[in-house]
Amino acid sequence: KPVKFTDDCVGAEVEKTVNSTTDGGIVLLENLRFHIEEEGSSKDKDGNKVKADKADVEQFRKGLTALGDVYVNDAFGTAHRAHSSMVGVDLPQKASGFLVKKELDYFAQALEKPERPFLAILGGAKVSDKIQLIDNLLDKVNSLIICGGMSFTFKKVLENVNIANSLFDEAGSKKVPELMEKAKKNNVKITLPCDYITADKFDANANTGTADDKSGIPDGWMGLDCGEKSVQLYKQAIDEAKTILWNGPPGVFEMEKFSGGTKATMNCAVEAAQKGKIVIIGGGDTATVAANYGVEDKLSHVS
Repeated sequence: KPVKFTDDCVGAEVEKTVNSTTDGGIVLLENLRFHIEEEGSSKDKDGNKVKADKADVEQFRKGLTALGDVYVNDAFGTAHRAHSSMVGVDLPQKASGFLVKKELDYFAQALEKPERPFLAILGGAKVSDKIQLIDNLLDKVNSLIICGGMSFTFKKVLENVNIANSLFDEAGSKKVPELMEKAKKNNVKITLPCDYITADKFDANANTGTADDKSGIPDGWMGLDCGEKSVQLYKQAIDEAKTILWNGPPGVFEMEKFSGGTKATMNCAVEAAQKGKIVIIGGGDTATVAANYGVEDKLSHVS
């Protein structure tokens, strides 16, 4: 079928094109994110955050609403975001698309009736961003690896490891004891990194070093990846599990010098899948890792 392309995603010309399209016709709108009103904010040429005007956001959402009679969301990867196209289309009939249904069905099966032992691997920067996720998973999993930037908050709070300039989430740190208490109560085994690849600055060309829990990270330096001993701990946890859910990388994989931990952990995950274990990759960054290393088809599911 022929597909009509529009130069914008809202406005009189777009509405005219849509309204003149006959039954069964297809119209592909221009990228929504070219409008600041889609995400609610953007950055100017100097990198400063600029917020969208509330009235303009409202108008943009009305423009999207004017284009249809039924709203179908098939964008699973952005369904959790409060973007205009996700939450601002005001139509009486709403439905999920086939991809959203497929993803929800898969995760329902994997999370509600997992083959045990069930392991979750959580990376990322801020504890506060994943408190609810950690809290929910502690009711479901048998073991949990906490890695990436947010692991430094746990290491400092629980073991008083010197993390120097590594990420520390002040707000999230207040919740760490509560989360650990729940893990203990539910008999969930927690694995944290024990050694680190360090940098003197957050830069691909930074000077690098190594550190462990005993030595601590030198003042003025930061941890940007996990070391070989940590990977061995992760491998052991992965080997013991039958279902593995992974969200968030253990290092700054975008920088070659700090990608080793992520690559090694992904290799462990691929080996687990090849042994018949269920390995689910969920989340943009981790899915990107799988794509970068060309292993998407070697895992059970990449979301």
